[in-house]
This record gives sequence, structure tokens and C-alpha cells, in this order.
Amino acid sequence: MPKSSATRLATFAERLLGTRLPLAVRTWDGERVGPAGPAVVLKNRRALRWLLYSPGELGLARAYVSGDLDVEGDLTEGFRRIWALTRSGELSRVKLAPRDWAEAVSLAARLGVAGLPPKPPAEEARLTGVLHSRRRDRSAIAHHYDLSNAFYQLLLDESMAYSSGYWTSDEPGYTVARAQHDKLEMICRKLGLRPGKRLLDVGCGWGSLLVHAAKHHGVEAVGVSLSAEQVQHVKGRLAQHDLTGRVEVRQQDYRELAGGPFDAVASVEMGEHVGEANYPEYTRTLFRLLKPTGRLLLQQMSRGAVAPGGGAFIERYIAPDMAMRPLSRTLGHVEKAGFEIRDVHAMREHYAPTVRAWLDTLEENWDQAVALIGEAGARVWRLYLVGGALAFEENRMGVDQILAVRPSAAGDSGLPATREWM
Repeated sequence: MPKSSATRLATFAERLLGTRLPLAVRTWDGERVGPAGPAVVLKNRRALRWLLYSPGELGLARAYVSGDLDVEGDLTEGFRRIWALTRSGELSRVKLAPRDWAEAVSLAARLGVAGLPPKPPAEEARLTGVLHSRRRDRSAIAHHYDLSNAFYQLLLDESMAYSSGYWTSDEPGYTVARAQHDKLEMICRKLGLRPGKRLLDVGCGWGSLLVHAAKHHGVEAVGVSLSAEQVQHVKGRLAQHDLTGRVEVRQQDYRELAGGPFDAVASVEMGEHVGEANYPEYTRTLFRLLKPTGRLLLQQMSRGAVAPGGGAFIERYIAPDMAMRPLSRTLGHVEKAGFEIRDVHAMREHYAPTVRAWLDTLEENWDQAVALIGEAGARVWRLYLVGGALAFEENRMGVDQILAVRPSAAGDSGLPATREWM
């Protein structure tokens, strides 16, 4: 009796890996092979063509986004098993010898997979120009943040905060909206905001910190973003809350910033878009815009030496040109700019529940999300949120709040000796 497509594929994959498959495989003919639990579903032969021409993460992502590959069962558990195999080192030891390539080609021919490479999904970023030039950075930001204000309003809570929350309670009624409120309040306390202070928010997003700081702490503020959609949304929020006279928002690159000085500067999960080569200029700019004893708060994601851009999927579909680094390297950049670092607050455990709350919202409003950004776009976000939550949970990515000051000429920090600001 001839072997099924699923059996042929599983046998070949397990021989290469030297271990059993972590997930079952179901092929287009309905056959399933592998362990109990989640299964990778190859809905047609094109699913394998994606993997043939783009082996690994990118091919899997393209197949999933296009709808040619799906996951039967719990997608999160599927990701967890794959990452467990990665941590074991089995995948890194896979080396395709000439005979393996010959067998792969022969298997592809027998399964009817051979053919031209499929065209990448339209949702994949295609940037041109010099890396982190102003023009290319605008395109990179537009790819992600100009997707659709309506979609982000669907996904996020009323504050429109698109960064890790700060979860101060595990009570059932405590929601992501409360976690975001508590995060914004903590930032304002760390920055020492009060009436009469001037705040600069670099990468202000949809205005969550600007609105919170102006409404609850009486500051005057300036926010900048490269995203036209975000700036338009913030202007509407400022008018709604009668804050137009106290808060200004600009579509502007951080390299174009002038004026000041400000009493406080915040940059919440924007530094990831700056790039390693430009990061010293970024920190010098923040230093220049602060008055002596002024405070800086950076909230930023971190990553080790592996996949500083987040990996092939993130770099192509979510945040092209993103660059993360170990926390220690970011601290070095901040110090070299002239800042005194006063506090580092690890918040990794807070990001996993934040992302899972967004994922729950996406699943609960799936049809609306598809109507706003299309089926492929919604699949991109499902993949992104599932993978992101696990990355924080498993310590493959971190996120930290860094509080620093621009000391006075005499060395005064302007901060109390104790953590009264917390």
C-alpha cells in the first residue's frame, strides 16, 4: 500500500531532525500523522511550495498568511512545542547534505509540489532606500502604524496605549484598560509631572500618554510621530478632551526636533525603530532637549544576539527595520549621551498578559477585524500576537523602563535619594 502524503512528509522531516515531530501533520488528502494535540494543516500543495522556496520561519509565515497552511487546535501550544524543539538544539543541528536535497526534490515531484515560487502575500513589507534614512523610516512606520485607526481602536482599549501595560492586580475585574492606566500613571510619577511642567513624547502613538499627562497631571506637552494616521487620531482626541491649547502633536522625525528645553521626555517603545547605528544620535537628541535635572523615561523592548529584528516574520510583516539589543547595550548608549541612569524596571512578565488581552480581543472580534484589514491581515496579527506573548513568557524578549536624568553642571540629579517617585 503506497504511503500517504502526510506519512512521506513526516518520515522525511523526522529523519532530518533525528527526533519525532513536535506537531502532527495533516495534508490536503485528509491524512494525519504525528502526536496528539495541535496539527499543522497543509491545505494544498502550494503550502509545501512556500516551504520549498523559503525554508523555515518565513516560508511557514507566508503559507499561514496566505491561508494555504493552518493550525488545527491550539495555536499557542503549537508555537510552544516548536520553540521547545528549537531550545533543544535539534533544529540548529539540521544540515542538508546533497542526498537530502535530492530526496527533497524527489519527494516534491512525487507529491506534485514542484512549480514556480508563489508570489509573497501583499501584506509583506517591501521597503527601498538606505536603511534608517528618513524616507525609509517613514515607510517602515507607515507599514505598521498606518494600517487602520479603526483596526487599532478595535484591538486596543480606550486609552489606545500600544505598549506593555503594568498589571497591579490579578482580580478578575482587572482589565488591560486598568493595566494601561496604571502604566501611564507610573510613567507620570517617575517623570515627576505636575502643572506647569513641559513634556515631550517622542513616538507618541495614538496619544495615550499625552492625554493622560495633560488631563491628570496638568502638563503642557508636545508629541511627535512619523505616522500620519496616528497624528490625525491624536488631534481628534485633543479636541475631544479640550486639550488643543495645551498639547501639540506633530508628524515629525526625531532628527528634526528642535526647541525645548523640556522638563521631561518620554519615549515608549519607539527606540526599537531607530536602528543600532542611529541610536547614539537618538539618545543625544533626547539629552539636548531636556533641561538640567530633567528626567527621561524610556520604555523599550530588549533581545539578545539572536534575531535582533525579531525574526523573519516580524521583519517582513510587522516592524521592518526594527532593531532590539540587550538591555546593557541600551544603557551604554544612554550613559554615553550624558545621562545618569537612576532606575531600571524590568516589566517582561507584564507584556505577556497585555498581548494575550489583545489576542482575546482579536479573536472575539474576528469578523470585524477581517472587514477592516482583510483575512490575510487578520492572520498576520493572530500569528504576531500568539508568537509575541510566548516570546515574553519564555524570556526570548524583554521590556524595561529606564529612568535617567540630565544632571546639572554641578552634578545635581533633581531626584530624591529614596524612591519617592514610585
